[in-house]
Amino acid sequence: MEERAHPKVTLAVLATAGVAYSVLSSAVLPALPTLQHDLHASESGVAWLLTGYLLSASVGTAILGRLGDMYGKEKVLVWTLVLLGAGTLLAAVSHSLGLLIAARVVQGVAGGIFPLSFGIVRDEFPREQVAGSIGLLSAILGIGAGFGIVAGGLIVEHLAWQWLFWMPLLIIVAATFCTWRFVPESPVRVPGRVNWTAASLMSVGISAVLLAISETTTWGWGSSKTLGLLVGGLAVCAAWVAVEARSEEPLIDMAMMRIRGVWTTNLTAFLLGAGMYSSFIVFPQFAQLPTSTGFGFGASVVVSGLYLLPSTAGMVVMGFAAGVIARRFGSKSAAVAGSAITAVAFGIIAAAHRHPYELLISTALLGVGIGLAFAALGNLIVQAVEPHQTGAAGGMNTVMRTIGGAIGGQITATLISDHVASDGLPTVTGFTDSFVLATAFLVVCALAGLLIPTMRARRLEPALD
Repeated sequence: MEERAHPKVTLAVLATAGVAYSVLSSAVLPALPTLQHDLHASESGVAWLLTGYLLSASVGTAILGRLGDMYGKEKVLVWTLVLLGAGTLLAAVSHSLGLLIAARVVQGVAGGIFPLSFGIVRDEFPREQVAGSIGLLSAILGIGAGFGIVAGGLIVEHLAWQWLFWMPLLIIVAATFCTWRFVPESPVRVPGRVNWTAASLMSVGISAVLLAISETTTWGWGSSKTLGLLVGGLAVCAAWVAVEARSEEPLIDMAMMRIRGVWTTNLTAFLLGAGMYSSFIVFPQFAQLPTSTGFGFGASVVVSGLYLLPSTAGMVVMGFAAGVIARRFGSKSAAVAGSAITAVAFGIIAAAHRHPYELLISTALLGVGIGLAFAALGNLIVQAVEPHQTGAAGGMNTVMRTIGGAIGGQITATLISDHVASDGLPTVTGFTDSFVLATAFLVVCALAGLLIPTMRARRLEPALD
């Protein structure tokens, strides 16, 4: 019988892997102007460093989650980290925009780290530790993104941009070795084979939809390119669903997706993403605008990133408290409360944004709300499905949150770009409208959370006793 590592060791390894991935997702944001200059790229070209990552993350997360259910979560996680390390190494040695975009695409695939980690926790940990561990891992997606912006600003100001990748690479190498050495292989498997037709249709359909959304700032929401690609992507997604529904071995089980606990949690994740993801971009941009605009704080890239520290701190606290909150109040209540608190945070900044302390108050509340909601969603999706479906269900929930974030982020970008003063700087109207829109998304998110059924605690029992 294989000796199994202590759950705290396993959790530390999984958390390290998650932090490395989530930091990479946002660390390039403060570096985009530098990358554009050094790589002699256009603004639309350098934006593909974000778009490519988004597309591959959306597709790879769901597929890798399913592969983990089939072939073993630890084995697939090790190879996912190897892939993340390879993409990060390629990014660090890149000297052209095309190569760096390719590296970012490879990195994005590693979004499967999170559903794979959820499955490992469910299969291996004692029952009383499952909710807290999944909650912490869920919160890390937001914690790492916030930390990545701060760290990215510091690196760009004091070091070469290549260090954005060299530093995380060291963490990835350590996480890969420790995963191979300490994380036990799960005995929970579902027999089957990869449905490559379904995988291809899902990849093309979701990528087309996200690409159409990502290019709206260049093409416009009503352009023939946007509408054509969006309609085509939705048509391919419909074909994917039809193929999955008739398949004896589906990539993503559509019967599972119709479970009330699954679709309501996915809807809540979509609305949460639509409401809160833009904050990581908009808040630093708001703080960096000169005081001559009448509302900006004139902050440097580094200082503007520091405005997100209260948010990161709030997510850390809520992540560690997730287990206690889930046991005392239930994950459904936590999801609703987290969405409501996040809505209040955006409502405050929409109404009052003349002073730096108002932004700090808003980001602190944002961290508490997002931390609560993220942790709850991870637990809710795991509770709703059987152990052998954990990877696929967790992957699709992450994809729904990503798609929501893409839509919310692009609408926000449109609102800001549509309100520009004669000097070329954004006006306060675009930001205020964005904050109001985020508030509305999150109010609806809280209402959607009420639709989630109350799950039975036994669903969180591990597969092994």
